[in-house]
Amino acid sequence: MPKVTIHQLEVRFQVDGDDGAVFTKLFNKHIQAWAKLYEDQCARAERTRTERSFGDGEAQQ
Repeated sequence: MPKVTIHQLEVRFQVDGDDGAVFTKLFNKHIQAWAKLYEDQCARAERTRTERSFGDGEAQQ
């Protein structure tokens, strides 16, 4: 997965109540979903790397 750098992020929304709390709740929900997808992708890549290495250590005759 390529690295992404966000230089400026502006979010506007209207809510009843504490804007900061609503933003934090939504941000946490979505960043956790993104992190889960990223971790799954990394785990798949590691499994693939491991599976491809089977047999690399076998003695040559």
